[in-house]
Amino acid sequence: MSHAPRKRFGQNFLHDPGVIGRIVAAIHPLPDEHLVEIGPGQGAITLPLLEAAGRLTAIELDRDLVQPLQSHCRNAGELKVHNTDALCFDFCSLADNAALRIVGNLPYNISTPLLFHLLDQSRCIRDMHFMLQKEVVERMAAHPGGGQYGRLSVMLQYRCKVSPLFTIGPGAFTPPPKVESAFVRLEPFAQPPVNVTDEAVFAAVVRQAFAQRRKTLRNTLRGLLDADEIRLAGIDPALRAETLDLEAFAALANRAARQR
Repeated sequence: MSHAPRKRFGQNFLHDPGVIGRIVAAIHPLPDEHLVEIGPGQGAITLPLLEAAGRLTAIELDRDLVQPLQSHCRNAGELKVHNTDALCFDFCSLADNAALRIVGNLPYNISTPLLFHLLDQSRCIRDMHFMLQKEVVERMAAHPGGGQYGRLSVMLQYRCKVSPLFTIGPGAFTPPPKVESAFVRLEPFAQPPVNVTDEAVFAAVVRQAFAQRRKTLRNTLRGLLDADEIRLAGIDPALRAETLDLEAFAALANRAARQR
């Protein structure tokens, strides 16, 4: 396939055979599994995944890549391509008897909103394997107390087991990005690891707590909880959001839900 990468689509095409092999091995596709690839590009991993599973659905925004991708994979299995924006796509509409396995090399400029979009549909997803900017993967897996720990860390770890797998250098892509990438596995929980009575309130508490991360909870959570209510949740209102674990955020959210 010959296609000039387009900056507006955030295209960096994977070409390194060694990296492709490691990615396919980590996903370990099996016959009849329903794979969904976001941004297949030139089909570097599409072809081996399709050959292993026998079917694959691709979500590709760049219409000029659709026909070449179909030609590239025409003898490998059942490929269906949706020429649309993954940020607006209803992934659960693809689910059948088996939960979806989602993979992709996500454009850096939409990776975070796309992850939140997928979290909203995690009920029909078995696992997700993504190439992302290394810094984003580090934020996803971060623990309380560090500068990389934030809203993305909390919301992802509430929904999924996050497993960083390996890093990928810029030279594995055309054109080479200016940053390192990493490959990560996300496995949605059947039940979240903490009890939350109202997930919308939980999301609001986490969002507001990290909106001004250098301020204390008594300041960031105004309008949701006052200092006394934060104490009743078992949390010191003088703490900052970056020091709290999942259980602490759940306690604050459940207190806020009770206040409502």
